[in-house]
Amino acid sequence: MVALFISAARKLALKIASYGVMHLVVAILVAFAITRDVRMALAIGMVEPFFQTIAYTIHDRIWHVIEKRRLATGLEEAAEAFSSRLGVMSPDEQMRVHGHKHGHAHGHHGHSHALPRSFKQIAVKTLTYGLMHFTVAVAVAFALTGNIRASLAIGIIEPLVQTVFFTLHDRFWTRIENRKAAEKAALTEQRTALR
Repeated sequence: MVALFISAARKLALKIASYGVMHLVVAILVAFAITRDVRMALAIGMVEPFFQTIAYTIHDRIWHVIEKRRLATGLEEAAEAFSSRLGVMSPDEQMRVHGHKHGHAHGHHGHSHALPRSFKQIAVKTLTYGLMHFTVAVAVAFALTGNIRASLAIGIIEPLVQTVFFTLHDRFWTRIENRKAAEKAALTEQRTALR
């Protein structure tokens, strides 16, 4: 149990650290492109990612909880959709499982057996990240420069660039997590087979 906790904490720390480094580099480059002032770009680049990393950690934890809940509720639906596509469950069995009589029960008119799609979830996650990032970027830039125009420019351009990098960063870490989960499942399966 302790080893599992340490492993999860280390993985989270690495994810946050990689995000922080990525954010730092992009923030400095964007701030310099807008202000043409190396010292101001470094100041914005050093301070803004600090606050963004805190905001990102909160955002990531909230979405982790949301994704876990959706996975738990969607797992049965996904399994049924898969079995329906393979023809394992007959239409009568599907109706029985859902308590439908002749395709209608409690005002419902059947339900879809399309496999769940995650594009909408990715889009919403990216949008909420972008809005959060914009707010923090404008607030930090204005606190450092006192210039509302430069702050808004940084607040608009920097989060757009960061959102692209955030999406790539998120996909990269999702692939790592999925690969590790698959390796763990394969190892568990091998141990079970050896018993």
